[in-house]
Amino acid sequence: MRPGPRPRPGAPTVGAVRGAALLLGLTGFGATLWYGLDEPGNALAFGTLIALGELARWGAAPGEREPAPLGAAGALAYALLGTSAGHATTHGVLQTVAVVVAAGLAGIVPHIARGRGPGLDHFARRVLTVGFAALCFQPLYNAGAVTRHLGQGPAYALFLVLLLVLTALCDAVLAALLLRARTGFPYGPLLRDELRALLGIGSAVCATGTVMALGVAAAGLWALPVLAVPLLLTQLSFRRYAAVRTVNRQTIASLARATEIAGCTPPGHAHRVAALSAAVGRELGLSGTELAVLEHAALMHDIGQLSLVDPVEGGATALLPAEDQRRIALLGGEVVRRTGVPEAVAVVVERQADPYREQPPAARIVRAVNAYDDLAGDGAGAALGALERLRLGTARDYHPDVVECLARVLARGGAPGVTSVVPG
Repeated sequence: MRPGPRPRPGAPTVGAVRGAALLLGLTGFGATLWYGLDEPGNALAFGTLIALGELARWGAAPGEREPAPLGAAGALAYALLGTSAGHATTHGVLQTVAVVVAAGLAGIVPHIARGRGPGLDHFARRVLTVGFAALCFQPLYNAGAVTRHLGQGPAYALFLVLLLVLTALCDAVLAALLLRARTGFPYGPLLRDELRALLGIGSAVCATGTVMALGVAAAGLWALPVLAVPLLLTQLSFRRYAAVRTVNRQTIASLARATEIAGCTPPGHAHRVAALSAAVGRELGLSGTELAVLEHAALMHDIGQLSLVDPVEGGATALLPAEDQRRIALLGGEVVRRTGVPEAVAVVVERQADPYREQPPAARIVRAVNAYDDLAGDGAGAALGALERLRLGTARDYHPDVVECLARVLARGGAPGVTSVVPG
């Protein structure tokens, strides 16, 4: 049967994270209003940088891990600011949170006005991680413990780097926790995926935040615009790269529809297989790059049928003899190579009909998910029967771990538009 609306068991987790961020933000505003704003110049400069960073999220793709890296780096730099042009700062933890929240809200107002405001989860993570960084640094620095033991040399810079690494790890834990609550995917693979992402834009944000804090400490606020330029240029380059990837994916999706337009496969088959394959791959712990290859191969897995003189009845290749499946897979791999798609995608397509002991992990997933979608009908009985047939084929055709992983994903509701199985 097709999955309908399901309860959201992760709603309490999402509510708890958002509630903690809201409480911290309100506390920061309250304390700042009560005690007054320390060093207004610093607060204005960093607040402006954070707001501009949020404004620069124009063109960010939905779900982008860090759509406002300049704002994130500025917020972390303010949290780790101990001196400005040689003069000690006293803004503390709560004022840091208040400035970050106020500047962030100011920067996202234009996006909200256009109906493209950032997700609340991302903003809550920003508030909590900046509060964590400030809590780890400001009390120690204001008490004189940092300068007394580390001075202002390389040891101090290393201390800032370590704090930012710890903050990035906390952010990854929060991001994986929220994704787990929203998707139901296992926490371990989600956390691994977030940790891998730290090597990309996350490391650039941490490095820029450290350099900003050190630059302002030595040269004053004039260092901020100079140090912000490299990260802004990196952000623009990343957006262009992301736009190219989006165009490539749209091209692949259009090619995948060719089999449906030609009547070789049922409507929506390629997209159902791609969505469910991505869910299974994430369950098995595949990385971001591996997931991209898997999704593209799943979209194009039936493209070899365009080379057939006689179409397969109903497009269900899982019911064909092994040699016919292998021939269609090889034809598909050759077609994919001619489209200019990366070689890894073509390899998955052409090896999807091999015995599973000879297949790469992505090909094992595509074969099992394609067979499931071919065999499953619109009823729960047909879906359960399809899973049972896959289990009976685990001696040669379908990897046992992939089949059981597929069963778990389906029991949780599968993926949007995918035939599901009633748990139990």
